[in-house]
Amino acid sequence: MQSQSSTSCPSLEGRHILLGITGSIAAYKSAVLCRLLKKAGAEVQVVMTPLAKQFITPLTMATLSKNPILVEFFDPENGAWNSHVSLGEWADCMLIAPATANTLGKMCAGMADNLLLTSYLSARCPVVVAPAMDLDMYRHYTTQRNLDDLRQHGVHVVEPEDGELASGLVGKGRMAEPEEIAAYVGHLLCEKKKTLSGKHFMVTAGATIEPIDPVRFISNHSSGKMGYAIAGELAQRGARVTLVSGRTALPCPEGVQRVDVLSAEEMYTAAVAAFREADGAVMCAAVADYTPTTVAEHKLKKGDGEMTIPLKRTRDIAAALGSEKGHRLMVGFALETDNERVNATEKLHKKNFDFVVLNSLRDAGAGFRGDTNKVTFIDCQAREELPLMPKTEVAQKIVDKIESIIK
Repeated sequence: MQSQSSTSCPSLEGRHILLGITGSIAAYKSAVLCRLLKKAGAEVQVVMTPLAKQFITPLTMATLSKNPILVEFFDPENGAWNSHVSLGEWADCMLIAPATANTLGKMCAGMADNLLLTSYLSARCPVVVAPAMDLDMYRHYTTQRNLDDLRQHGVHVVEPEDGELASGLVGKGRMAEPEEIAAYVGHLLCEKKKTLSGKHFMVTAGATIEPIDPVRFISNHSSGKMGYAIAGELAQRGARVTLVSGRTALPCPEGVQRVDVLSAEEMYTAAVAAFREADGAVMCAAVADYTPTTVAEHKLKKGDGEMTIPLKRTRDIAAALGSEKGHRLMVGFALETDNERVNATEKLHKKNFDFVVLNSLRDAGAGFRGDTNKVTFIDCQAREELPLMPKTEVAQKIVDKIESIIK
């Protein structure tokens, strides 16, 4: 899918958009959004929560959408039923903009106390939410947890913007502009075909943390960006993805189920369990090779002399999965500082990988934390060196190669 920052909306000719409006001051933007969707060729049906009518009138939205506005479960005048089931079947995309903290929480809880929520629970199409709320409400842990849960269950989130809010405060929580939301929906409905539909992949990402005492630990510089980009790309192509993730500050990619772990042992257990039902695995995590033999119960105090911490080997996750691989696909990563190709080729055979993605810390722009990478694909037949490119594009190339193998 194209970047969310692109504000040109592709044609939506013949598409059905169910536009949900909730009770937020940002509802005035929904009028512009509706007009943009109509201009792109979409048929728009608006469903509002009862509170939304206090911020924008049904008459305004009916005039712009050229359809009656739905608020209640039935028409009190004649008893006609507004079928949430039919709405869910009709829509090619359900777009909730603005989406309040209240509605997001109810979506997570499976509540169905208004027509908008019952339509969401009946939707068979992609669902997009554009949050709008004050900055403290947006950054509250319950709101962030709800957004994360929705992402993990496939809901697409158009991130709010930083700016002046209705409260007079300045910060993140301002609903994205209508042009950006319309473009997001347009690109979502025009995204690449679901070429990996029916496939299940397990991806490991991020760094593991090996505790020394309750305060200190051994870890590395991995940000998880490469693994998260791969997981997101697999999901965009229709695969079911289980992301076994070490500690990272990254949001879970849309449509991906994330399993959070800390230590190498926890990652081993989660990866082995996820691989049992998977069609393939991408081993992108930076897993510690060694962990302290014992973990102190209390913080270790500084003494006068040197300190020695005995270490023991962690269990080799890739080797364990490789021994049980069968006909499934496995992709490995090799981050090297010397003898790069020799070491990567040795890993290819030793771990039973189909191919290895090699990158060297000696290449400018490659490695940990950055947004770019420079990699070489190594398999039993050939080597393919790619130029420096964004990690999102590297992820596309990796998934292209995965598709070429499993077809």
